[in-house]
Amino acid sequence: MTLNLVSHWTPSHAEFAEFARISGDDNPIHLDDGVYAIGGFPRPVAHGMLIYARLWAMLREERPMARPELHMLVFPNPCYAGEEVLLQVTQEEEGAPILLRAIRRIDDSELLIGELEVQ
Repeated sequence: MTLNLVSHWTPSHAEFAEFARISGDDNPIHLDDGVYAIGGFPRPVAHGMLIYARLWAMLREERPMARPELHMLVFPNPCYAGEEVLLQVTQEEEGAPILLRAIRRIDDSELLIGELEVQ
């Protein structure tokens, strides 16, 4: 069975705060209006694992019994609130790695590139 799942998502500051509360990752780069600038970012940055959680939810909706065995994730560019993101989950054939991508729509920057093996 192949996969070709596509979704669009526009993250919000409220989601950043809720993810920080749930995960315990309260790094101020995600939440504090002053700290992100020190890191050279124009506004707060999404948690990388929040992006991954959105992709994982897409996969679990299609394959509810999927269990992760191996994750390889890279976050080459920041994801900001208010900017639309294209989410993709693909698999060419059964047994092949599942490919994950998150792309900022305004400039096609890759925000997450990943490979996932599931049982």
